[in-house]
Amino acid sequence: MPGSPYTDLDRPPLSAARLRRALIAPHGPWRRLELRVQTPSTNAEVADAARAGEPEGLVVTAEQQTAGRGRRGRTWQSPPRAGIAASVLLRPGVAVTERNWPPAPPAGYGWLPLLAGVALVEAVARLAELDAGLKWPNDLLVDGAKCAGVLAEAVPATEPTAPPAVVVGMGLNVTLRADELPVNPTGLPATSLQLAGATATDRDPLLRALLRSFAEWYDRWRRAGGDAVASGLREAYLDACHTVGRPVRVLLPGGEELTGEATGVDADGQLLVATATGERRLAAGDVLHLR
Repeated sequence: MPGSPYTDLDRPPLSAARLRRALIAPHGPWRRLELRVQTPSTNAEVADAARAGEPEGLVVTAEQQTAGRGRRGRTWQSPPRAGIAASVLLRPGVAVTERNWPPAPPAGYGWLPLLAGVALVEAVARLAELDAGLKWPNDLLVDGAKCAGVLAEAVPATEPTAPPAVVVGMGLNVTLRADELPVNPTGLPATSLQLAGATATDRDPLLRALLRSFAEWYDRWRRAGGDAVASGLREAYLDACHTVGRPVRVLLPGGEELTGEATGVDADGQLLVATATGERRLAAGDVLHLR
């Protein structure tokens, strides 16, 4: 049937009902899940909901994004049902007494996209059985090619004294074919789980595993008051990071470039780079691995 989501058997549609049964729980962080057939951007939808006062725990996922957003204002598209596009609404500055979550300080919010990167690595390793790693801050690499990315955005509160919301969006290439891969402006090649030889490419269990891993790490981070070291998040990130210990070239947001060796990630999630003129601490930038 023309237009049917079942015409491509490699790309069956997701079921909102099954996802809700698996993920929405009284004591879990995910309280509402919406599945869109098509949307310009899941991050934009969740940000709009945050501005309208939506509480923490909203998940919006889509079969296709027509104007997905990445870092530095980049946009990208993917064929229908060929990947995972999901965004979540977090309010880390709001205490949740029944979960033993004190408010996390805004200084720690920079760890949330890195937390999403760790969740991606765990989900891909567990279900697709691929050796995946992270390029700082949160690009998922498989065999040196980009397979997923993360974009986190702060949404200012409507009340002057209220903490902001944070929207974390995750995009994973699952069954994209070679002629469907996006062009990366930084020159890093792209791939998909299918092209990399994944043992499983069913998006339903992949999305469940991703959101469950995210929830587990978010719970640990919140219970530790937003402390990435005390929660074990920094250690897990360093275990997954393929950038540390390598020579790198970094394009900074202002257009400056620097080269050096990535020596670590500090307690604030900043990349440490040893350059010819001394150590630099980087909060943002496009990293290119030089070997």
